[in-house]
Amino acid sequence: MQLKSITFLYMLLLLSALPLIKTTSISPRKQAESLIKWKDGLSSSSWPPSPLNSWSLTNLNTLCNWTAIVCTKTRTVSEINLSGMKMYGTLALFDFSLFPDLTYFDLNGNYFRGHIPSAIGNLSRLTTLDLGNKFYEEPHNQFTGPIPDSIGLISGLQHIDLSWNLLEGKIPPSIGQLRELQYLDLSLNSLNSSVPSELGLCTNLSHLSLSSNKLNGKLPLFLSKLKNNSFSGTISAEIGLLTQLQYLSLYSNEFSGELPNEMGDLMSLSTLDLGMNHLTGEIPQSLGKLTQLQQLYLDDNHLTGEIPQSLGKLTQLQQLYLDDNHLTGEIPQSLGKLTQLHVLYLSDNHLTGEIPQSLGKLTQLQQLNLSDNHLTGEIPQSLGNLSQLQYLDLSANNLTGVIPLSSSGMLDLKQLSLSNNNLTGVIPTHLFLAVGLTGLVNLDLSRNSLSGAIPSELRMLTRLLSFNASHNNLSGEIPSALDHMLSLRSYDFSYNKLTGPFPTCGIFNKAPKSAFVGNHGLWSHAEGLTECKSSSTNSKSANKNIVSVFLFSFLGFATVAIAIAFLLMFHKRSKSRPQVIKTSQNFEDYESMILQEEVKFTFREVVKAIDDFHEKHCIGRGGFGRVYKAELESGQVVAVKRLNTNDSNDIPAINLRSFENEIRTLTTIRHRNIIRLYGFSSRRGCIFLLYEYLQRGSLGKALYGVEGVTELGWPTRVKIVQGLAHALSYLHHDCSPPIVHRDVTVNNVLLEQDFEPRLSDFGTARLLSIDSSNWTNIVGSLGYMAPELAYNMQVTDKCDVYSFGVVALEVMMGRHPGDMLESQLSEPSTSMNENAELLLKDVLDQRLEPPANELAKAVVLVMSIALACIRTRPGLRPTMHFVSQKLSAQSLSCLPEPFGMLTIKKLSAL
Repeated sequence: MQLKSITFLYMLLLLSALPLIKTTSISPRKQAESLIKWKDGLSSSSWPPSPLNSWSLTNLNTLCNWTAIVCTKTRTVSEINLSGMKMYGTLALFDFSLFPDLTYFDLNGNYFRGHIPSAIGNLSRLTTLDLGNKFYEEPHNQFTGPIPDSIGLISGLQHIDLSWNLLEGKIPPSIGQLRELQYLDLSLNSLNSSVPSELGLCTNLSHLSLSSNKLNGKLPLFLSKLKNNSFSGTISAEIGLLTQLQYLSLYSNEFSGELPNEMGDLMSLSTLDLGMNHLTGEIPQSLGKLTQLQQLYLDDNHLTGEIPQSLGKLTQLQQLYLDDNHLTGEIPQSLGKLTQLHVLYLSDNHLTGEIPQSLGKLTQLQQLNLSDNHLTGEIPQSLGNLSQLQYLDLSANNLTGVIPLSSSGMLDLKQLSLSNNNLTGVIPTHLFLAVGLTGLVNLDLSRNSLSGAIPSELRMLTRLLSFNASHNNLSGEIPSALDHMLSLRSYDFSYNKLTGPFPTCGIFNKAPKSAFVGNHGLWSHAEGLTECKSSSTNSKSANKNIVSVFLFSFLGFATVAIAIAFLLMFHKRSKSRPQVIKTSQNFEDYESMILQEEVKFTFREVVKAIDDFHEKHCIGRGGFGRVYKAELESGQVVAVKRLNTNDSNDIPAINLRSFENEIRTLTTIRHRNIIRLYGFSSRRGCIFLLYEYLQRGSLGKALYGVEGVTELGWPTRVKIVQGLAHALSYLHHDCSPPIVHRDVTVNNVLLEQDFEPRLSDFGTARLLSIDSSNWTNIVGSLGYMAPELAYNMQVTDKCDVYSFGVVALEVMMGRHPGDMLESQLSEPSTSMNENAELLLKDVLDQRLEPPANELAKAVVLVMSIALACIRTRPGLRPTMHFVSQKLSAQSLSCLPEPFGMLTIKKLSAL
């Protein structure tokens, strides 16, 4: 009996050991030989030729020390990680059956081709499969064919990334067997089936991306787990069953058909985003039941019918976007009940009738866009109650009457467009007398029937960048008071009835004729340009002006003659190397180029003020030279950056014409968050850039100094990040051609007395030639450069976006986010990596108390946007225009979780 018991136990032990016996029957040596066979079919684009040199027959016994290999305790392979190695090849020669212990298989960011073999189902212990492309836009993995059904056999899979390939066919229903699956990314392929309902069985799924495919059919009921995915087909009425759903975003997809009335059953929704689809039909009245809704986006669709009166019941609504549809009828008076509304966009529709007076009750409104409709009547006086309004666009309608006096109540207005209407009367001076309106940046009154004179009070808009009064009936002379509106960089007075002398002074010194064409009453002096006179001109000053004109004319003639001679000499010396000159030879003769018209000092005065660049005046040193502080006799203080171009053989020659063109471009920049560049000069083989001086110095100095604790609180830090975003958005989207900064760092952001940021050193890197081999990689500062620059020297605006993200994180963290950046590039992209689970409160600057309430929302918004900006793939980073708008709108209505529980992973998904 005892013998039988022992035998039975022995048999049980033997049976339990069978899997182990099977596993151990595959020797490490056999796996090594198989890997070498696979490696022989691979090639590398890098130099030295291959990062897999350790995979060799001479190293068969050291498999666990091979590059990219991790072993189990039994010395069999558990991980293969070729991520980012830029290897070419296929999986045809990989023997999946020899790696039953493999848990991690990562080929992300390579150039693999061919099918995914069905034998991949043999990797029974695999938890992570990554064949996607998070490193590069082009080139990248291009797996073709279908996703094998056998993938459903790998029951322990938690992470699948097959993104950015050429996969076709259906999403296999067998994926529903992967009950441990947490992360599934099949985006950017050519999958063309419906979304299998079996996918809803993956109840642990927290990340699902199916965007940019050709999926069709109805959306399954597991919709509550989806955010920002891409499908086509209709939205099923069954969506109404998801009554606990709080956030629904199907933005930028291929949905068509009508919105089901059952949408109104999602009573817990706080955000509904269906923008940029192909939805048709009317907006359901049932949406009025979503009383918890704070954000509603139905923009960029094909919706018809009237705006439902029931939307007036959404009293918690903060953002309403219905623009770019085919909506008709009048704007409902009931919208005046949305007293929490911050943003209202109804533009690009077919709305008729008058602008309702009730909109004047939206006292929290910051942005109102009703442009490109068929609105009639007068601009309501009640809009003057919108004291927080920053952006107002009523252009391209049929509005009549005068510009209302009440508009002077919009004290924070920065952009005002009333163009393409039938407005009459004069340009009201009250627009410029209101103290708040001195912050107006863009003013467009073009294509109306305005009459009377251009008010001289326009000069009070000290921050105005753009003014368009063209195609009206304005008369009289252009006020001389406008000559010194130094902020104004774009203006248009064309096609009016203006008279008097053609303006040539101040900002009009080199005015384009297109800005005045169509005014037949304007005339030029027969003797030449109009003489610039002050308002207190007398005979004595007139005589001085005549002498000045004579002297300037003479000097101008002499300068032209010298320039011609110089260019001829330059042409002779540059035949062997066109357009490139040696600094030591020619810059000695080149004149100072102080290009800002308001500058009243000479370069000689600057040199005198700093004792011919004495060290005691040096206030900073950087990669391109030194910075000096010059206190002029007039009391003005300027900063001088000295770019040494002949003390070192590593610094190349300068293309003079290109250099001058760059400086001319940069001196035209007018933005409150960009430092003023006055011009440049040259002397003794050096080039000098002249800037305005800011006393507080760099953001880096403030952040890491005493100020970082005493004065750089959370509100100030948010303000600094916002200002920097506005500056980069201006450079990228408002300048023509766009300007890429290339070196956004905390040391290149300077601070005004009130901590308003000023971006400096814009374009400095590209002012210097990159002919020298030692300088070919200088396109930014280490720690701030976008990762793609390591592989591709082409600089785009997305490089600035990345650098902005680094700076934003550094400002909020109080330290450089090096570990976070490094982990993005080197760590496996699993659903839960070390950084992802870090709590936000532990990442922020520990020298400050954690933010609370509204300030906590602002900090979370900044951090979430910053994380989006440092995405490895440039195409997935937002534009600076988007970033600037988001930070300005403060659109984060509520925290997704209590502040103390928020993780980096959660922020990355916002």
